[in-house]
Amino acid sequence: MKSAAAEIEQAVAGYMAREMSVNAGERILVGLSGGADSVALTVILHRLGYAVYAANCNFSLRGAEADRDTGFARYTAEKAGVPFVSVKFNTAEYAARNKVSVEMACRELRYAWFEKEREAHGCSYIAVAHHRDDSAETVLINLIRGTGIAGLTGIAPVNGRIIRPLLGLSRDDILAYLSATGYGYVTDSTNAETVYVRNKIRNSILPLMREINPSVSEAIERTAGNLRQVEYLYRCAVEQAVSQMVHLEGGNACISIEKLKKHPAARTLLYEILKPYGFTPSQIADVLSGADGVSGSVYYSPTHRVVRDRTCFIVTPSARSCPGNGTAEKTPGLSDVLEVEHINDMEGFEIPRLRTAACFDADLLPTPLRLRRWKEGDSFVPFGMKGRQKLSDYFNNRKFSVLQKESAILLTAGGEIVWIVGERQSDKYRITPRTRRVIKFTVK
Repeated sequence: MKSAAAEIEQAVAGYMAREMSVNAGERILVGLSGGADSVALTVILHRLGYAVYAANCNFSLRGAEADRDTGFARYTAEKAGVPFVSVKFNTAEYAARNKVSVEMACRELRYAWFEKEREAHGCSYIAVAHHRDDSAETVLINLIRGTGIAGLTGIAPVNGRIIRPLLGLSRDDILAYLSATGYGYVTDSTNAETVYVRNKIRNSILPLMREINPSVSEAIERTAGNLRQVEYLYRCAVEQAVSQMVHLEGGNACISIEKLKKHPAARTLLYEILKPYGFTPSQIADVLSGADGVSGSVYYSPTHRVVRDRTCFIVTPSARSCPGNGTAEKTPGLSDVLEVEHINDMEGFEIPRLRTAACFDADLLPTPLRLRRWKEGDSFVPFGMKGRQKLSDYFNNRKFSVLQKESAILLTAGGEIVWIVGERQSDKYRITPRTRRVIKFTVK
């Protein structure tokens, strides 16, 4: 008959076999804080035959108590017979310098150092001690804050190099294992404080829920497991819809407005498309309402913007500015864009029939020659015409997208627009039978 400890060890082995591809005997870096969960994880993996390296982080947030925990973690590693390494961080200073919360600072420091040590010791994975109750708490936190399907799937067993072998165990299972194996643990005094949302759920909400259902954590985990399958199907459906609705143009994502409006879950689909670009749900609702609006509307996230064009929403980096406002991205110098050639002998010269080249009568063309972006009110005399035309009308007649308008570069001579580079030149200063010298511009 197996002992209680052996049964728990085999339960972890079974969970790892089902949920993660970890070969027998592989090297695993284990986060060992000295708390019950991390002690159990370290001992179980060591007894299952893995080459365990215990790593402890001291965040310098709890004074002597934190030093005590590091000392206990070292003692536990020695007792279990596994190598031990530790580090001490100035977490408060890191949080202030990087303008993040202390909680986020701990996370960033912890996992960056874990990865460094994983590579240094040749470990395949980083194991952390989240268990079933932690996953249930995460589901409840996300539910309270508001979330999509992914937020209700709990803690993932595998995330890149990070594995969580104890997700199949409850906190009671872990305490029972430590009791059976004679291993002690330390308690972080901040776990009892209710200033943190997780602690409120752990110490107040879950105990009340267990009065209704003693197995509430298991029930939540079963639901999360079901939703993981649903989320997989959801992702497949989203990817298929996105592939039909979004295409790349010049490195920018273009979302078909017509297809978006016809989709039965347009808001949800637009959320999935725009969320990676930093847009919030309320902003995405504004973008969707703009599907029936006018071309040129712009919506900003901290890093990107969405421009409403005639037939699509275009996602671009927000560093690029709105059309016609005179503050577009810096215009390159003339020599960076164009090759300039002076032709003084007209014999045998033929005017190139390419949009990437423009020729003018050198004796008529005024100076200075400059490149600039377009702005509202600009006009020119299109080649073959006598009257002036606003650039905005020219662009609209040729169905230029908002981004094409933005990226248009103008060659000016003496302040006069003589060429929409790569598009159309002005009729003024064109070559005639009386021309004796030519200046030719070619896009590099």
